[in-house]
Amino acid sequence: MNLISNKVWAALAVASLAATATQAASITGSLWVNQVSASQSATIKNIPTTTPDVTFSVNSPLNFNSYVGGYTVGGFLQSGGATILTGSDLSGHSLDNTFIAFMGQVTVANGETFTVTHDDGLQLKIGESLLINEPGPFAPTTDTWTYTGNPGTYPFVLTYGESWGAPAVLQISLPLENVPDGGATIALLGGAITTLGMMYRRVRK
Repeated sequence: MNLISNKVWAALAVASLAATATQAASITGSLWVNQVSASQSATIKNIPTTTPDVTFSVNSPLNFNSYVGGYTVGGFLQSGGATILTGSDLSGHSLDNTFIAFMGQVTVANGETFTVTHDDGLQLKIGESLLINEPGPFAPTTDTWTYTGNPGTYPFVLTYGESWGAPAVLQISLPLENVPDGGATIALLGGAITTLGMMYRRVRK
């Protein structure tokens, strides 16, 4: 398990650092539907290795809420102000059993605090630190977290899973950013996902 997890993080970190142009206050996400087991345990190692059903861009801080948009994929994305990049908004598709992965960079300071509200689970890894590890189903929960590592700009991976029915909430106050431009982000994430699938098959052998 640790071997797979480390390889997953390495592939995503390489993809995140592979370009230099930035888009301030904007982040790219990839969304998969019908992911029962992954949505119930929203860990980085459970990022699907298939092509995302939807990719999108959204301004940070993130603020998605099914109370506003309704319990569909399209309604959830619309509630956060997302712009569809590939796929469709799946307006009529239930949000249940959905998995979302975000990646990019974030600038943090030692002692910086930020708030996170989620329903259901999520993981957040900044640099080499797994800062939030609450991948399982949750009722709407708001927590304050403190970054205690070295200050700087680091790659991050944020995974989120929605399962077991409404509601669905994902709010995080960190100023997350893309590393490359939107098109490059999608290409890099797609390459990382393919790499993860190959790594997983090799490890299983």
